[in-house]
Amino acid sequence: MAIDQNPILPKDCTPDDSLRSPVFVTDIPEEALNHNRAFQGIPAIERTQNGRIFYAFYTGTEDEGVGNFVALFISDDEGKTMTEPYLCVMPSNPASCRVYDECLWLDPRGRLWFFVTQSYTYYDGRCGVWACVCDDPDAEKPTFSPLRRIANGIMMNKPIVYHDGTWLLPCAIWDKFKSSYNYIPEETYSNVYCSKDGGETFSLLSHVDYPDRYIDEHMMVELKDGSILMLIRAKHGIGMAISEDGAKTWKKPVDSELGGPCARFCLKRLASGRLLLVNHYNFKRRNNLTAMLSEDEGKTWKGFLLLDERQDVSYPDCAEDADGNLYIVYDRERYGAKEILMAKIKEEDILAGTVVTEGSYLKHVLNRATGLPIGWSG
Repeated sequence: MAIDQNPILPKDCTPDDSLRSPVFVTDIPEEALNHNRAFQGIPAIERTQNGRIFYAFYTGTEDEGVGNFVALFISDDEGKTMTEPYLCVMPSNPASCRVYDECLWLDPRGRLWFFVTQSYTYYDGRCGVWACVCDDPDAEKPTFSPLRRIANGIMMNKPIVYHDGTWLLPCAIWDKFKSSYNYIPEETYSNVYCSKDGGETFSLLSHVDYPDRYIDEHMMVELKDGSILMLIRAKHGIGMAISEDGAKTWKKPVDSELGGPCARFCLKRLASGRLLLVNHYNFKRRNNLTAMLSEDEGKTWKGFLLLDERQDVSYPDCAEDADGNLYIVYDRERYGAKEILMAKIKEEDILAGTVVTEGSYLKHVLNRATGLPIGWSG
C-alpha cells in the first residue's frame, strides 16, 4: 500500500477544510455500492437491545487517502443478508479531505453514538473526531443528530464509562507521521478526552507517552479496584499504562508482554466480569486472530479461541448482547477479498478453545465487495 501524504490538491483547498463538518449522504454514491468498492476495511460494530446490528467501515478511492468515506450498514437478521449502505459520511471537501476510523458505541441510555475522523489529506497533524447520536437506534428509520467536532485527533475504539459516570474517550494524535499543516506537540500522544455531562461537552483530560507507540489505537477498561488499564498499539506488541485517579495521571507505560504484530486489537469488559482480548496472539503477522479471556484483571489469559487463521485478517471490534453473545467483527484482505467478517461466540467457546455453544459460528461474511481484482482466487 502506497500512501501519498502530499497529494497535488486544487488551489482553493486549505488545511481548515477539515474543520468543516463531514456530510451525511443517504442517496448512496456509485463508489459506495457493493459492486464498486475498490478497497474496504477497518470495521466497527454495535448491537442494540432489540437485536439490531449496526456496522461500519471506510472505503472510497483505491486506497487510504483523500476521498475516503465511511459507510454505515444496518442488519435486522444478524448480518445474514448483505445489504447496501444505509448512509455514508462523506468528507467536507472530497478533493482535499478524508473521513475514516469510525467508531460505534451504545451509551448508558441506549443511544447509539457514531464517531468518525476527518483529516486534511491522509494525515494533517491535527485531524478531528466528529460525533453524532441516534436517540432511537431501533426505529424503523434511525436518524442521527448533526455531526459536531468534539476533539483533536483520531478515535476508532469505544469510550468507557468510569464508575463516577465520567465518559473516557481514547483519542490520539499520531507521532509516526509528521505534517507541515499542523503541529501540536502538547497533544501528540495517546490522549484521553472526557465528558462529565453525558456527552454534552468534551475536554482533553490526560495523555500517555509510550515510546514504542505506533498509530496509537489505544483502548481502556476500568479494573475492579477502580484503576484504569490502557493498552496501546506499538511497533513491537502492545504497550500498557495504569491510572489510579480516574485517568487524570498515568504511571510510566511499559511493555504488556502480550506480543503480537503492530495492529489494532480489541479489549473489553464483559458482563460476566471477565476481560476479553482479541489479538494476533503470539504471532508477528496479521494472521491467527484469537479471542482470549482473563479472570484476574489482565494478569493472565486463557481460552485462546482461534477466530481466523488466514493471512491479512485484522482490526477486530466487539459488541455483547444481554444473552452473553459476543459479536466480533474484523476485515480480511482490504484490497483482495475485501471482506468484513463476523464471529458470533460465547465465553464458553473461548474457554473451550473451539465452538461448543448452539448458535455460535466463525468467519461469517457480513460484507464482501464484489468488484474483485482480476486474477483473485480467494
